[in-house]
Amino acid sequence: MTAEGSYDVIVIGAGPAGVAAAIAAAGRGASVLILDEGQAPGGQIYRNAGRASGRLLRILGKDYAKGATLADALRACGAEYRTGSTVWNVERDGRVDFLADGASHVAHGRKIVVATGAIERPFPVDGWDLPGVLTVGAAQTLLKASSMVARGSVLVGSGPLLWLLADQYRRAGHPPLAIVDTTPAGRLRSLLHALPRFLVSPYASKGVGLLWRVKRSVPVHSGVGSVRIAAEQGGFTVSFRRDAAERTIRADHVFVHQGVVPNINLPNALGCELAWNEDQACWDVAADEWGHTSLSNVWIAGDGASVGGAEAAAARGTLAGLSCLHALGMIDADARDAAAAAPRRILQRYRSGRIMLDRLYRPGGHLVAGAPSAIACRCEDITVQTVRTACAELQPAGLNQMKVLLRCGMGPCQGRFCGSTVAAIIAQCKGVQAGDIAPYRHRFPVKPVTVADLATLDHSNADRQAVARD
Repeated sequence: MTAEGSYDVIVIGAGPAGVAAAIAAAGRGASVLILDEGQAPGGQIYRNAGRASGRLLRILGKDYAKGATLADALRACGAEYRTGSTVWNVERDGRVDFLADGASHVAHGRKIVVATGAIERPFPVDGWDLPGVLTVGAAQTLLKASSMVARGSVLVGSGPLLWLLADQYRRAGHPPLAIVDTTPAGRLRSLLHALPRFLVSPYASKGVGLLWRVKRSVPVHSGVGSVRIAAEQGGFTVSFRRDAAERTIRADHVFVHQGVVPNINLPNALGCELAWNEDQACWDVAADEWGHTSLSNVWIAGDGASVGGAEAAAARGTLAGLSCLHALGMIDADARDAAAAAPRRILQRYRSGRIMLDRLYRPGGHLVAGAPSAIACRCEDITVQTVRTACAELQPAGLNQMKVLLRCGMGPCQGRFCGSTVAAIIAQCKGVQAGDIAPYRHRFPVKPVTVADLATLDHSNADRQAVARD
């Protein structure tokens, strides 16, 4: 084990929120350590932005180029930035265990900012686990990291990221063969009351232009149901029902998407309170306007708290960094509030349009619960029907009891890819709302670690350092 020492603030994650939090704290005198699994700052949204070619920047759009500016600001702020660092344990006293460079490390932070971002919501349709079927987020990662574009693709699902990838593929000269849109028919008409606030938000100009460009060049099948993906002759077929008719599209590649949700595993394992977000149909981390959680020394920033997009995430990261400084006694309330004025204005602009966006793309319960023959838990190879049968016959109280019965949530993903599906099935079985089913009780380690990794930990040395710090 390598002991890294003590810091005023440890930031976990170097996406827009984590970088903004580090800049806000380090730029005003705090010692800051930022731990990131990636090899460069930016997170998923700005992955590889600092090294992207001019052509790739044109394909991904001007918003993506902001990542390079963010990375430059991080390097200039004085924070210590550790790449390739996987945080697997955080203690309430500020101890952070992480893996880096093939070794185990421990550091201590007086304040902790969790900025672990969002993950894609599971979309358990028949065939989603076939080799070669990827999520839209994975396809975009390949584009950003390796400039790889899949020809002959079909995009299935719903949400802004799906439309964004379609536009980026169009810019690359290989627009998708089709978009199979699962957004419920008539959803937009039911949200006309939220339209005025949406139109004055930054989402409106970006979103309307995005939809217009994509629909001009890509066939869109809207309001579909009963999606099935099958392997066929070196490619895939995507079958679905629309207007009571069965349709099938042949594709070389299939990308699925059903929105994104906060990655709550780490703050949940740490003991932070959670709150059900009805508009987004997911669990958020409960926090005040500064990102301060129910734990006195832990803040949450960005999409890891509640999904709001890159600009809103950066604003919330700045607020979290400023709040940490105030809690450390390094700035007073007046200085904190003055520095918070600009990010608060940004947040207000984005919040004005968020309600309509969230409710428009909120997935129906049947989409989250999945098709009977689809795989619900990919780690343990458990089908949706198996979960339904166990729920009906054994009547578990919730997710944790189902974990005991079927091992759902015990694999390497620790429930990230099955939690919402199993919860939706239990809710349907019990006749309650999805928010009535508590999430898994996560435990550390939140990321897979080997026995060899654990064996290298020198607990006595770590304990001595903690005492010396105190």
